[in-house]
Amino acid sequence: MAITRNKNLEITELDFDEIKNNLKTFMSAQDQFTDYNFEGSGMNILLDVLAYNTHYLAYNTNMVANEMFLNSSILRSSIVSHAKTLGYVPQSPRSANTTINIFFQTNVETITMPLGTVFETEIDGDKFLFSTISSFSGVTNGDGIIEIRNVPIYEGSITTTRYTVSSTNVDQRFVIPSNRVDTKTLVVEVQDAGTTNTKVYSLNEDISKINSTSNVYFLQEVEDGKFEVYFGDGVLGSALSDEQVVILRYIVTNQTLGNGGSVFTNAGAIAGVTTISTISNDVSAGGSGPETLKSIKLNAPQAYASQGRCVTISDYEVYAKKLFPNTQTVSVWGGEDGTWNSSTGQSETPEYGKVFVSIKSTTGNILTETQKENLLKEFEKYTVASIVPVIADPETLFITLNTQVKFNSAITTKTYSDITAEVRKTIKDYNTNSLSKFTDIFRFSKVIGLIDDTDDSITSNSTTLTLQKLVTPDSSKSVSYTANFSNAFLHPYTGYNSSAGGVVSSTAFYILGNTNKMYLDDNGSGNLRIYYLVAGVRTYISSTSGSVDYNKGIVFINPIIISSLGDITAKSLKISVIPNSNDIIPVRNQLLEIDTVSTIVSTVVDSSTTSNTTANISATSSSSTGGVVTGSSSGSY
Repeated sequence: MAITRNKNLEITELDFDEIKNNLKTFMSAQDQFTDYNFEGSGMNILLDVLAYNTHYLAYNTNMVANEMFLNSSILRSSIVSHAKTLGYVPQSPRSANTTINIFFQTNVETITMPLGTVFETEIDGDKFLFSTISSFSGVTNGDGIIEIRNVPIYEGSITTTRYTVSSTNVDQRFVIPSNRVDTKTLVVEVQDAGTTNTKVYSLNEDISKINSTSNVYFLQEVEDGKFEVYFGDGVLGSALSDEQVVILRYIVTNQTLGNGGSVFTNAGAIAGVTTISTISNDVSAGGSGPETLKSIKLNAPQAYASQGRCVTISDYEVYAKKLFPNTQTVSVWGGEDGTWNSSTGQSETPEYGKVFVSIKSTTGNILTETQKENLLKEFEKYTVASIVPVIADPETLFITLNTQVKFNSAITTKTYSDITAEVRKTIKDYNTNSLSKFTDIFRFSKVIGLIDDTDDSITSNSTTLTLQKLVTPDSSKSVSYTANFSNAFLHPYTGYNSSAGGVVSSTAFYILGNTNKMYLDDNGSGNLRIYYLVAGVRTYISSTSGSVDYNKGIVFINPIIISSLGDITAKSLKISVIPNSNDIIPVRNQLLEIDTVSTIVSTVVDSSTTSNTTANISATSSSSTGGVVTGSSSGSY
């Protein structure tokens, strides 16, 4: 009986080996190649070439298809192009900036400080130049001093690029030649042909507000991370004419390297004056690189949905990231959900008509006052009249773990110190990877599971936790303090654990007029107490020094003068509590962070897995973060 062979080529496979097998199957079905040994002939090389060629074509076709959509694009040029169709311009690098107050000692009445005045600072041993991007004037105060306050300065040097408009050059483009330009400092001027008259053009952000005579320019990212300026066509925005000169003035920045400058000096004489002193209002901050591809993919659709205005919480989240490129994570809530102020922190008291924006910077620092003021000014362009934005500082809620790890020494060659170090690394990795955003929840079961999975020899772990908040005392006056944990405290019944200090504790501090080291605890009934130790026994000086709301998770300290802290190296008083739940949930502007320095990890042999019943001894870990390592009686680590 004759065998019917399939002479059709299978084209469903895309991998090289499968393509080649399909080609071999196809060719073996032909009469011309009956009983031909493909693997042993030169035809095998030809099949390789055909298979590779097909594989390349399939790969390229797949890549082209991927680049057609924003979510699947990989190339920056494709992602930027898709973002442009949504009206989104990626953020350029940003220059570190701050404001300074400048004092001129001179006998003249007025001084004009020109655009591009340079100041110097040193950061980590390197010198950086900061420049003004506009001119400033000052008038004498009558004592031979001219004072100019709150002058913005930007890291980098001012650069000017000029183009002469030519309609005969159909390929003419106005590209800023550096990919380190801060477009926020960009000034665009157009000089009329044959004259010195110039007009300043503004960046268009809403085409519904421009007409044929509007002096506006548009901006887009082009190849190599550079930016191109382009102009209207006489319908949307005024058009350029031949021989006009386009003048682009901007700061070329070193991006993040300019962050951290605090002392600034003039690089030379200013307006002929050499006796000059400066005071900086904040350290320089805000320097950042160009917007990442991940950020563009996330923000472009949201910016399109917001339609150039801030109304909803999502709108404010989008524009916070857009206006402050150093944003790592942002939390926004309406005043109806609670309030915040710099003295008492957050509370559940509603404050209608406000929206609160809390930003965690990529540098880990709280926004400076200058950054807050600049951000609020930027928000003014997008907010509706009835809403007042407020920049709220992030509040960190620290978690301290105390874990004892048991392991089977019979199945591992690792020492006690090795196990301890690996468990510490597991905890640090969880802290870094899972607790970086405002919305990240501390999941206790996940943490203890990760500890158990750190090494195959670990049989179990016993872990407890406490919560801490830092309170910065004011030694100059009597001040009340509020520590809002926003997580309920352990309080099974009235008077719980009163004799042992309840569930609240603190680090040591001194109060005015008393030389004893003081501490805080509670009586289990909602009263905060202050005590000092005499031979290890608590001696209370006040049993009503504040209040504790166990359900809401709030510790309130009555007005008190804390003259200093018990630890002279500390800057803040640490208040600790025992939570009612081991799962910790951040609220509003709270961030969770595991205090890896105070966290204790102890390691012991699981006695149920070994016949060695010799007594265990404890030794201090060599880890710089502290902790306990428990070894065998021989002292072998």
